[in-house]
Amino acid sequence: MSILAAVGDLLGEMTATPTGQSSVSVYETGRLVSLSPWLTLHAARIRYLLDAEHPTGGWGGPGGYGLAPTLSATEGLLAALRRGDLAGTSDPLHRGAVAAVDRGLAVLGDRLAAVPASALPDMPAIDLIVPALVEALTVHLDAMRDDPVTGLERWRTAPRLPLPPGMTPTRLARVRAALTSGHPLPEKLMHALEVAGPAARRAAGVVPVGPGTVGASPAATAAWLGVPDATTSAARAYLEGVVRQHGGPVPCTSPISVFERSWVLSTLSRAGVPLSAPPPVLASLRDTLGPAGTATAPGLPVDADTTSVTLYALARAGQPVDPSSLRSFDTGEHFCTWPKEDGASITTNAHVLDAVGWHLRHGGARAEHLAPVVRRLTTWLAERQAPEGSWSSDRWHASPYYATSCAVLALHGYGVGASVEPVVRRAVCWVLAGQHPDGSWGRWGGTAEETSYALQVLLAAGQASSDQCAQAIARGWRWLVTMDGFDGGPALWHDKDLYRPSLIVRAAALAVTWWGRTSAGPDPVEAGPSSRSAMIRIA
Repeated sequence: MSILAAVGDLLGEMTATPTGQSSVSVYETGRLVSLSPWLTLHAARIRYLLDAEHPTGGWGGPGGYGLAPTLSATEGLLAALRRGDLAGTSDPLHRGAVAAVDRGLAVLGDRLAAVPASALPDMPAIDLIVPALVEALTVHLDAMRDDPVTGLERWRTAPRLPLPPGMTPTRLARVRAALTSGHPLPEKLMHALEVAGPAARRAAGVVPVGPGTVGASPAATAAWLGVPDATTSAARAYLEGVVRQHGGPVPCTSPISVFERSWVLSTLSRAGVPLSAPPPVLASLRDTLGPAGTATAPGLPVDADTTSVTLYALARAGQPVDPSSLRSFDTGEHFCTWPKEDGASITTNAHVLDAVGWHLRHGGARAEHLAPVVRRLTTWLAERQAPEGSWSSDRWHASPYYATSCAVLALHGYGVGASVEPVVRRAVCWVLAGQHPDGSWGRWGGTAEETSYALQVLLAAGQASSDQCAQAIARGWRWLVTMDGFDGGPALWHDKDLYRPSLIVRAAALAVTWWGRTSAGPDPVEAGPSSRSAMIRIA
């Protein structure tokens, strides 16, 4: 299949799937097993958890990335066993669940004590999720002293699970107290409402929105819903719909349509892929933008990351919208993802630089007020480059290749001042040094996604004229095009669990494949359709 045909298929899928496409989550699925045994495909979710367990025990990604998934799967399976959801001990699912819980508790006993809170990845609500699930497991284990589960007798007297060194339940207690007393929670906490335990059920001031979701999260919606009744038909319909999408297990966030559509369109257009964005998709993005910006999904707060990428995607599609909605995220130094954010995101600020820089370049005199913002963001990003040349950590992705690609594309395209060239040059050197012998790139091994980000850096930075860079691009491109499609690979994006937005990842790979086949590639900032006849049109 040609690249343009593959892009056409991708855009067609995106248009036909309004909720977006995301990989399923062990964490989120474990919460539904625990909270909603009445929900359609309950046994399928249990089976998924058993199949997703690592051979040595535990679930999820490497290191600290496996903590929340392992806690959730272990607690969910133990809750199912204690309720008697499964048939007797002769049932293979029952036997599998007992063995998985036994291994999970052993893994957690080692991991919780060994990994300090400061070493855990910057995942949303992890400081609430871990104490909540450790507490839930403690309740189960205490109850098993008098009512043991066959096959788990050794845990009746075992030491109880600790919190990671440096982590306390203080913030969780405050959240629960606020919810119990009727005080409104910050909107961003709705995404992890399940941490509140029984206080989440029909909590005052919490109302499902959009398709019936609380916090765009199946787990948060299930925690609010409890056992459904005639007054909760929208929330139940949301859950029934989301479990059917993957045959039982569920993603962390659904829907993700704004996030998916804006990232796909901006990635493809920046690489110069000749396309005509589907009018319904563009209309949907414009409709989501309000004076305060846009959110990834109904039930989530507006954020600067989604807002800026949406603005950039619309601008490149010939439908620019004034970027004034970003003002409320401006701290005077950088842009926060949302107000009162802890820390700061490299990729959010890179995306804001994209959006603001495009409007400064194309807005003429009426956009001159954006020039100080562009200068400030250029400096802020440059100062946060690691000495070896990467932007090594970001709160929205596990791989430094994503953060580095976002920063380089923004700085090379719209950064100003003498600092830009040496900063970009250091990033190129870091990418060159990180290429695997087979031509790929990746934090834990070569992946199509991370190889795409590395190639974006090399192609965008204009270094293809050097022999070393040209050879690295050729090796990387050859490795990438031998992949059987671009839908495989690990989950690398941060939510309550690692996840993979499949169309966004596929768009990144298609973009650099197109770029690589058009010699050194078009200008990544101002590239557009080369001719009307080459444009892809999706009705």
